[in-house]
Formats: sequence, C-alpha cells, structure tokens
Amino acid sequence: MDRRELAAFLRSRRERITPAEVGLPAGPRRRTPGLRREEVAHLAYISTEYYTRLEQARGPRPSREVLGGLSRALRLSDAERDHLHHLAGAPPGPPPGPSREVRQSLLDLLRRLPRSAAFVTSATMEVLAWNDLAAALMEDFSALPPRERNLVRRAFLAPRPEGVRLYGVSDVDAFARLSAQRLRGAAARYPDAPEVTGLVSELLAGSEEFRRLWESHDVSAEPTLCKTFQHPMVGPITVNCDALDITDRDQQVVIYTATPGSPDEEALRLLSVIGTQRMDQQLDFPA
Repeated sequence: MDRRELAAFLRSRRERITPAEVGLPAGPRRRTPGLRREEVAHLAYISTEYYTRLEQARGPRPSREVLGGLSRALRLSDAERDHLHHLAGAPPGPPPGPSREVRQSLLDLLRRLPRSAAFVTSATMEVLAWNDLAAALMEDFSALPPRERNLVRRAFLAPRPEGVRLYGVSDVDAFARLSAQRLRGAAARYPDAPEVTGLVSELLAGSEEFRRLWESHDVSAEPTLCKTFQHPMVGPITVNCDALDITDRDQQVVIYTATPGSPDEEALRLLSVIGTQRMDQQLDFPA
C-alpha cells in the first residue's frame, strides 16, 4: 500500500468534482475546490474520520468495499478505479457497478448527428450524454441533477401533471416493461452496487406497477422500433428508434430519427432550430 500516493490521488480526484455533479448544493461558504471530505465520506458510506486519515496518508489499508465506495463517490473512470486499487495494495476485481464513463468517440458521435436525437444510457438507464436535439425533444438534462436523469425512475415515480407521463411517448407501457427487465438484468450483473440495489428498492417501495413487473422475473422484451412523442411546442412527432449496445461499458446509444421527407422530419428540423431556449418555462414535462 502506497499511502502517500493514495492520499494524493484521493485528494486530486476529490478536488476536481463539483457539488452539482453529485447532486449536492454548492452552499454560500464553500472555500475548498471540489467536494468536502465529509461529502466524499457520505457518498462512499464511510466515516469522515476514516476518509480524512486516508487523505492524510495515515489510514489503514481500505477494504475492497471501501475502495468500491470511493470509486463511485469520486466518479472514477475504469482506469482510475484500477489505479486506486493498485495504490491500496488490492488488485482490482470486477467492476463495482455500472460504468458512467462515456467514451470520447461516442460523445463526438452524438454531436455528428444534428438531424437525430441521440443519447447514451447506463445499465440502470441513467442518461449519461445527449445531443442538443435529444434535449429539445425530451428535456434539458443538463438542468437536472444526475439522479433525476434516470429514465426508469422518471417512468415510474415522476409526477404526472395533466396525465403526462415520460414526455408523452406512445409506447410508455412497453417502455415500462422493457426498463424493468433491463434493470433486473443489471441487478444480476451488479448485485452489490448500491446505485442498483438502491434504485430497485426505491421503485419497489414507490410503484405498484414496477413491483408487478419486477415480480414477473422477465428479462427480455421486444424492442420498440417506432414511437410518437407528444411535444407541447411542435405537436406529435413519430420517430424510428434504434439502440446500439456498447458492450464493454454496458451502455446503449439510443438514436431517434424521422422518415425522410415526412412532417416528422420537418418537426425535428424545427426543434433543432428552437433548441432548448426558454423551454423550462414553456414545457410541462414531469419535474
């Protein structure tokens, strides 16, 4: 265990993360860059005293469970997670939870699809990255904390003003079934990941519909190839749906396109011009 390097690495990773990235308020008197030590400790499910000792190079060798918690709290990439384990003298094992790191090539791909709404989801269906048209069609994900970007949580637990559910999509019931099945698969792959077990527990407690789907133990479903969004600014938009699996990250790239020459293509073109300008005041999406 290299205590000095471990301490420096933890401190450098902590200082680069903003509170907003982990859903925490910045607060009026924040003097330290990034997160506070007690915030990292809280996110990692360890005591502040223990984490402080690690950053001061005087802590005991952390267990794999502690290293997993620190990896999630500090939002480490796969390479950073492995490095953390080696510094602690504990060679890395299987991934502790679903990867949230999106490859740069995929981020570039999203930007190269200006006429398509495209986004990347994790194994738990959290929206990790998106292009401008996806934000205009669905909602401005950058205005939401990471927790609220999860499509499973929004499908089952989000408020439904005027009966609107999940952007008014036509296949919402089929999506609910598919999302429950995908989450069951993720729970099998990451049985000890708090973000997976916690999400499942929250959904079971808060949604009778999810509980019924979960108890069916289904793990496969037919993909939706076409759906219609009821958009409050441009009306109904029917799109073709394609999902590309990124197997090494356990992620999906979802792409919505309109039939060439159709009114739906024109509606998407209009949305690409409108963008997300002032949409928070004009749209009535679930909060």
